[in-house]
Amino acid sequence: MYVIEVNPRSSRTVPYISKVTGIPIVPLASKVIIGNKIKELGYTPGLQPEADYVAVKMPVFSFEKIRGADISLGPEMKSTGECLGIAKTFDEALYKAFLGAGIKLPKFKNMIMTVRDEDKPEAVEIGRRFEKIGYRIFATKSTAEALNAAGVKAIPVRKIEQESPNLLDLILGHEIDLVIDIPAQGAEHSRDGFVIRRNAIETGVNVLTAIDTAEALITDVLLLLYIPSKDRLSLLLWSPARSLSALKSEDRSRYEHPHCPLRHHFPLLCQLLLL
Repeated sequence: MYVIEVNPRSSRTVPYISKVTGIPIVPLASKVIIGNKIKELGYTPGLQPEADYVAVKMPVFSFEKIRGADISLGPEMKSTGECLGIAKTFDEALYKAFLGAGIKLPKFKNMIMTVRDEDKPEAVEIGRRFEKIGYRIFATKSTAEALNAAGVKAIPVRKIEQESPNLLDLILGHEIDLVIDIPAQGAEHSRDGFVIRRNAIETGVNVLTAIDTAEALITDVLLLLYIPSKDRLSLLLWSPARSLSALKSEDRSRYEHPHCPLRHHFPLLCQLLLL
């Protein structure tokens, strides 16, 4: 085990925990420091009762205000704040967090995908789900080949150093909703990726640099677009995991039960989630 750093301080996560739990952590900690006991302050040590809602904290970035900064993420902190999504289900809480972070879909229903070879199998399934809700997918040569070979229609686009129309022209045309750009190793890839991500951010395009974030986003977009609000909330009662992802591991027969609130939407869910 390697310890990178130790921070003996209260981080900006504490106010969020206080809000979600209803426990005033900072005032309590201040009183404990001067000798009070937790029980004397009216609280019980240990885990607190589970809430009947889910909370998701998501980082917020200000790359569009920091000229020249690369938005690809690494071990260093690049976020300038956080937002909070609270709802009865995980998927809805996560979607609210995405909205709070400024990611709003769909608009033009055009997107760009450029991913590493090792991420192509997952990218194919993500692309398939975006295609099902009407997205037109533009992709660099190798990514487009992988998508088309798997039956997902993708329009090949020239790289930024090639003649127009190329990938950069698409981004600067202000009709792209989303760029999924998974950084690859190597100086040439890094330079191209930087230009793509930088121009996308400066023109107000949502950019994702992690394949798992893209999968979470499309799952939540499907949930909010296709499942009525009253049925979304009922997921809490019917799915122990409080999430559409539970469909992948649970016994599907439970969703075909006559009393299941999602029964009428189950065929559509299976189609959209590629189950």
